[in-house]
Amino acid sequence: MVDTPADTPQAPQDFAATLERLEALVARLESGALSLEDSLAAFEQGVGLTRDAQQRLDAAELKVRQLVEQPSGELGEAPFGAEGAAR
Repeated sequence: MVDTPADTPQAPQDFAATLERLEALVARLESGALSLEDSLAAFEQGVGLTRDAQQRLDAAELKVRQLVEQPSGELGEAPFGAEGAAR
C-alpha cells in the first residue's frame, strides 16, 4: 500500500533522495499493480515530491545567480539583482 500524505515523513533533505523517491513512485505506478486508490495516493505524493524538487532547483539557481565575478577575478556572493554591479 502507498503511504498517504499523513503517513509520509517529511520530504527528504537531499535532492537526490527526493528524485529516488519520485522514481520509485513512478515505477510503482507504471507496474499497474496498484489499486485506483493507491495510484491516486502515489500520484499525490509524486506531485508533492515534484514541487519539492522544483523548489530545491529554484533555490540552487538563485544561489548560482548570486555568484558573480569580483574585480579581483574571484567568485563571490553578491545580493541578488546585483549581477552587473561587480562588473
